[in-house]
Amino acid sequence: MKIPEKKISNRAANTYRKLEEVVGCKWSVSVLLSVDSGINRPGALERHIHGISTKVLSERLRKLTAYGLLQKQSYPEVPPRTEYSLTRSGEKLLYIILQIQNLDAEIDSKETT
Repeated sequence: MKIPEKKISNRAANTYRKLEEVVGCKWSVSVLLSVDSGINRPGALERHIHGISTKVLSERLRKLTAYGLLQKQSYPEVPPRTEYSLTRSGEKLLYIILQIQNLDAEIDSKETT
């Protein structure tokens, strides 16, 4: 008996592609978690996230803002000041990520007992 192949809709494929672009980068979750904890300026983020380069941080901030997960606020000061905050969508994604972390911890605790 041949099992029929399940086809992924274009919408689902686009969703999975976006998810891979955002969460697939090893820095995106660190940036989101840092912004959520109140570290919201690029220089502070770079100092807080060990190992991230200025170039990669700038690219991640740009992508996360483009996907609507972060909001950028620029202040017309001298020197200029920029701050990032989570959008509602960013908060929702972070909640899902934290649920995955909880599930992972639960699985780990079951494996050790």
